[in-house]
Amino acid sequence: MELQVGVKALLKNSEGKYLVVRRSPEKYPEVVDQWDIVGGRINPGTSLLENLKREIMEEVGLTLAEEPRLIAAQDILRIADRHVVRLTYIARINGQVKLDEDHSEYRWVTIDELRAIESIDRYLKELLTRAIITQ
Repeated sequence: MELQVGVKALLKNSEGKYLVVRRSPEKYPEVVDQWDIVGGRINPGTSLLENLKREIMEEVGLTLAEEPRLIAAQDILRIADRHVVRLTYIARINGQVKLDEDHSEYRWVTIDELRAIESIDRYLKELLTRAIITQ
């Protein structure tokens, strides 16, 4: 079994809204119109924070405005032959969104709107039901 570590981020803008992204249906047909937050697997040998900054810049062209705060750690065991540990942070960001080719659209939403999205990544949905996240 392969162990992988991923980092994700609930990115908050100056208006107190959170960024959600939708993966490109051409590149990721298995996710079918699902919303998620920015993040991905870490590169071994670099720190979690370096990886989080890299993922944010690569996926949406934004930079962190402050030190992110870890809000959750999840075991994702539902993937055959892989055990993924996913660390989710919350942080304020700077800049204008510039989506990479892996994503087709983005939205800024309140925490209540985020919780109400039906087609959302199941692990994010799980986190939103357990974590205490305030505006």
